[in-house]
Amino acid sequence: MPNIKRVFLIDDERLFVESLTKVLQRREMAVKSTHSGAEAIDILSTETFDVIVLDIKMPGIDGVATLRTIRDKGIMTPAIILTGQMDIERVTDLLKMGATELLLKPCPVDTLVSAIENAHERIMSEKG
Repeated sequence: MPNIKRVFLIDDERLFVESLTKVLQRREMAVKSTHSGAEAIDILSTETFDVIVLDIKMPGIDGVATLRTIRDKGIMTPAIILTGQMDIERVTDLLKMGATELLLKPCPVDTLVSAIENAHERIMSEKG
């Protein structure tokens, strides 16, 4: 399957990660996950993905700092941000860093899947 979507899920809520991973795999997506921003940064230094799904509120390095570090390393993978609160200052920072989409938690799974598929379609069309 040449167009399989490789999704990197970064969220400290383990049950959410496990259930979302199952849903995405049933939709023939390859999923890798981690529960911390620091580990995500390490993984992204050696692996590539089509779409990143990133939670904002995490212990240690939060999602904003994680995305900033990812972008500073020149990794421009589309990033879908999950947040429990729409803080306008944070939203502005994330959009400046190139966040593809911001979704409010709890987010319907179909909405998130649609966002992943849309981000993947955009990068595929850019690759031509």
